[in-house]
Amino acid sequence: MARLPWLSAASLDFPSVDKALRDPDGLLAVGGDLRPERLLKAYERGIFPWFQEEPILWWSPATRMVLHTEQLHVSRSMRKLLRQGHFRVTLDQAFAQVIAQCALLREEYPGTWITPAMQAAYGRLHELGHAHSVEVWEQDTLVGGLYGIAMGQLFFGESMFSQRNNASKTALICLTRQLQRWGFHLIDCQVPSEHLRSLGASEMSRTQFQQYLERYRDAAGHAGPWRMEIPLDAL
Repeated sequence: MARLPWLSAASLDFPSVDKALRDPDGLLAVGGDLRPERLLKAYERGIFPWFQEEPILWWSPATRMVLHTEQLHVSRSMRKLLRQGHFRVTLDQAFAQVIAQCALLREEYPGTWITPAMQAAYGRLHELGHAHSVEVWEQDTLVGGLYGIAMGQLFFGESMFSQRNNASKTALICLTRQLQRWGFHLIDCQVPSEHLRSLGASEMSRTQFQQYLERYRDAAGHAGPWRMEIPLDAL
């Protein structure tokens, strides 16, 4: 930690992302807080918080997984599942429940734990219209979903959960199609996984990602609260 800059409580400035460490990949700064102004400043620069316990760690990896909205891949089996109407999908209907379920999932695996402070911080961003959730329901039971931050024509995915097979895939597919309709260009998925790759996601360099940020973060997005406009059988 001695090599890393500590963020001042009095300033919202971050170091340049090209100062991020190579090992561990992308670690940029330590400390600060999770107030909305700082979080939004971070996302504007392609930086996100990712930590298990305090101090807060801030990251900007050399490469990150992204999903171009027009490159979404939906398999035949997923199309069939969506058309069966087994799931119902909503937006911004149960943000607190979604992030709480994501936190429970994270506790089962090593790495990031979505702390109560993180839940409160992103809940505040939701109240301010910056953070959004996708909910997947089986009848009246929440069985999957995801949440993240919208900025301009970009969406920064934070976490997802699934209590039924393909529930989280359903959430991401529906979100991507809806964002595409609204003119969004890119979903930041942060960490690579085969699950995301199967849906069309690919890796992008930090330099390329910064170019997308500069081009689309200040573009006209979509005012909330969000509502799902595309029926599942049309996906």
